[in-house]
Amino acid sequence: MPGTKERVYYVEGMHCVSCELSIERRLLELKGVKAADASSGKSQVLIEYEGQPPSIVALNKLFAEDGYRFSERPFQPAAGRRAKDLVIAFGVALVLLTGFVALERTGISGLLNVNASTSLPVFFAFGLVAGFSSCAALAGGLVLSMSKQWMKASSPSGTLAQRLQPHLLSNLGRLASYALLGALLGAVGSRVQLSLRASFVLVVVVSGVMMLLGLQMLGLGALRKLSIPMPKAFARYIARGAGLSARLMPLIIGASTFFLPCGFTITAQGVALLSGSALSGGLIMFLFALGTAPGLLAIGLSSATLLRSPRLSTQFSRVAGILVLFFALSNINAQFNALGLPSLNDLSLSRRSVASADADLPPVIQGKQLVTMEASALGYQPKHLKVRSGIPVRWEIKDVGTSGCTNAIISELFDGQIDLTPGKTSVREFTPTKPGRYKFSCWMGMVTGSIEVVQAGR
Repeated sequence: MPGTKERVYYVEGMHCVSCELSIERRLLELKGVKAADASSGKSQVLIEYEGQPPSIVALNKLFAEDGYRFSERPFQPAAGRRAKDLVIAFGVALVLLTGFVALERTGISGLLNVNASTSLPVFFAFGLVAGFSSCAALAGGLVLSMSKQWMKASSPSGTLAQRLQPHLLSNLGRLASYALLGALLGAVGSRVQLSLRASFVLVVVVSGVMMLLGLQMLGLGALRKLSIPMPKAFARYIARGAGLSARLMPLIIGASTFFLPCGFTITAQGVALLSGSALSGGLIMFLFALGTAPGLLAIGLSSATLLRSPRLSTQFSRVAGILVLFFALSNINAQFNALGLPSLNDLSLSRRSVASADADLPPVIQGKQLVTMEASALGYQPKHLKVRSGIPVRWEIKDVGTSGCTNAIISELFDGQIDLTPGKTSVREFTPTKPGRYKFSCWMGMVTGSIEVVQAGR
């Protein structure tokens, strides 16, 4: 803006999104102030002004009743208090993550197996399970990472319904896109699926953005430099009360989650394709998205409620930041599993002792090594296999209750994937040529196992 200057003021006591917006609006009422952009994460506000800048004395007098203090130098928070707050945040996040992992390991998703002949109401139940499991990692993690921006763009001082508006709009966009694109899949009637590497790139990019936003929420020292700031023009637009972008952006983000490669989502998309009907495909995806809504709205409700409170906002941001980082790292780790690359899962594989007895090797029947395994939503049994190199392998996999991404197995030992069908045994034959340890996994990399290939004759 021609003729304007900038000055940064540090603010003590600004801990929440509603604090930021309140300070910005009051500063815009001062003579000569043209724009204000407050950041609770950095504990500072950037002011653009004409003429003389507001004095520290005048600002402290103006905001005295609100409990804010202004300075031209950063305030030094008490180290003991910050450490205590971080311990509490990590404790709360650990409890939530323990509950999430425990729910995943119950195998409840295995009770719901869907196919082209499944009745439509089952897809709603299928979505309910997804909304509290893998969709919480991708779509839910995205909602958490965007909560602060949405809160700032809406009405943090308004009613609960007003603060929930971005989350409701996000789910509305999700429902609309799932119904429309599901109808398109049904009309196309041919299998459309992202390649493994395209899926890898998409998940890594989304997870990378989630990690940056998670670091921004944590606001830990030098990590603040990695934050994604709101553009100045957009900050001015919001502070002056404009709301079009505040309504449009959640709709777009909700609609775009159709393309996130979540196992449950792609399973529903595959069934919509097989339905061969635009009406059936649209209803399948709409009911699935409707089922995921309670879980995603629960995440939105918690953020819209806690971000309003000055006392709880900072702690909520830290807890949410830890959860977002966990989900992002988990997503990236799973993609490394899917591609057979080194991952955190290799730690458990490396601890497993290598047996040398021939009894551990599979029998050779009609010139082929016979390997059997059971697959379920909980994982594989056994999850560690051993075969000889240079001798064909006949791998028989009995599906005892897979769901979501566990309904197929991939490995670098063979091309394509092994499709699994509940209650049936799938067979894949291949010949391992090079000794070593190879991973296999569901096609999202969430559930893994290993095949040890040893020299023939061992």
